[in-house]
Amino acid sequence: MYLGHIPLVVKPMQVAHIPAVASIERESFTMPWPDTAYRHELTQNETAHYYVLGPQRSHPTLADASTWHRLRQMLWFRPGADSDEVWGYAGFWMMVDEAHISTLAVRHDMRQRGLGQCLLLTLLDEARNLETVRATLEVRISNCAAQALYAKYGFEEVGRRKGYYPDNGEDALLLTTPDFSSVAFWNTVDASRSRLLERLGQASVARVLPAN
Repeated sequence: MYLGHIPLVVKPMQVAHIPAVASIERESFTMPWPDTAYRHELTQNETAHYYVLGPQRSHPTLADASTWHRLRQMLWFRPGADSDEVWGYAGFWMMVDEAHISTLAVRHDMRQRGLGQCLLLTLLDEARNLETVRATLEVRISNCAAQALYAKYGFEEVGRRKGYYPDNGEDALLLTTPDFSSVAFWNTVDASRSRLLERLGQASVARVLPAN
């Protein structure tokens, strides 16, 4: 997938990514997780699934494609084909049969470019591949931008957690997707996916590596 002329890559978060992730964490959240929390998530929490997004700096042979499944051939990690620069990250916990999205953030100077949507789509697709029933999350009631992103991808408000955030006593909205068995839900996701791909392609057609 391209951002202007720069191809993007998404891959599983590694310990080496923690300093860059922690930097984005501190500029994105009023209660940032410490570096040690992410180290624990990656090395001790078997329910955790975390990913980073950044630029792919090599110039592989490309082939035209028009579907997200082929685009993921480029988005997904290829050893030696990408940079360790981190523009955004996201993750979820497997909570029995649900994927609970624990975090999603994009570097300040890379926002408003569709990267958050790329990360959210990765989480939804990976959760679906793991045969979860639905995805859930909490979001601050004041975070209208995040709420708009999740609504675009089919999340619905199902409750509120009073005083959930201890820094200011702010409430959290509890959002969830319909069951992943819902055709209407995936139609909503795929409609937003198509608009995102059109936006990222800009003047050129999005291109990907041929499937292995």
